[in-house]
Amino acid sequence: MSALSSARTRVRQWEWPSAKRVLDLTLGSILLTLAAPLLAAGALTLAARRPPGGVLTRSTRIGLGGHLFVLRSLRTRRLRLDLLSRLPHVVRGELSLVGPEPLTPDEARAGTAGPPEAADSADPSDPTATATATATATTKPPGTATVPAARDWRQELRPGLTGLAQVRSRSGMPWDEPALLDQHYAEHHWVGLDLAILARAVHTPLHRAVRGLTRRGKAHLSDTDHRRSGYSAAE
Repeated sequence: MSALSSARTRVRQWEWPSAKRVLDLTLGSILLTLAAPLLAAGALTLAARRPPGGVLTRSTRIGLGGHLFVLRSLRTRRLRLDLLSRLPHVVRGELSLVGPEPLTPDEARAGTAGPPEAADSADPSDPTATATATATATTKPPGTATVPAARDWRQELRPGLTGLAQVRSRSGMPWDEPALLDQHYAEHHWVGLDLAILARAVHTPLHRAVRGLTRRGKAHLSDTDHRRSGYSAAE
């Protein structure tokens, strides 16, 4: 009976994965499978060059719930292999395909993630906010980076391989500050928005690549290219 009761308890404790996690696991696994040959070729090329520090870069980042993990990326930005090499983190559940920028512990302690956000701390005149901030700071396990209460939204979802900030931050508009975009995404994210961001993230570099090839292929002819030999402006 005890074994049966334990099994039932485990079943009750198990929860269905969210639609976002299903998308990450399914699409992330497919992308990793397709990108594996390219990643292997890139890793071999880097290994042959023997770059200082090795083939991979390693940095500690803060993930879901404030848990720390080591983010590994290929030491190159060609063909965005640095991003593609992070797909194993998506499959393992440390990253999401779409989400806020993954912060380092130093960035979290300083309360920075690129440009500063609009609010850096809880309102001291609000006892509820003050109590929440105190509880958040005191309940973190040792070795876990503490994020100020105003930034707790970052710990409520996994950081992303790409995100709203990455696809919108180049517009130059003040409301497109990366930190504000990350917070907006955290508060309003859903699978449809994830798919739209992924489509934009893929479309933008492809569009630039095609436009670059098109420009190179165009013949740059001036008026003099069509003039008869011996023609001069004096005529």
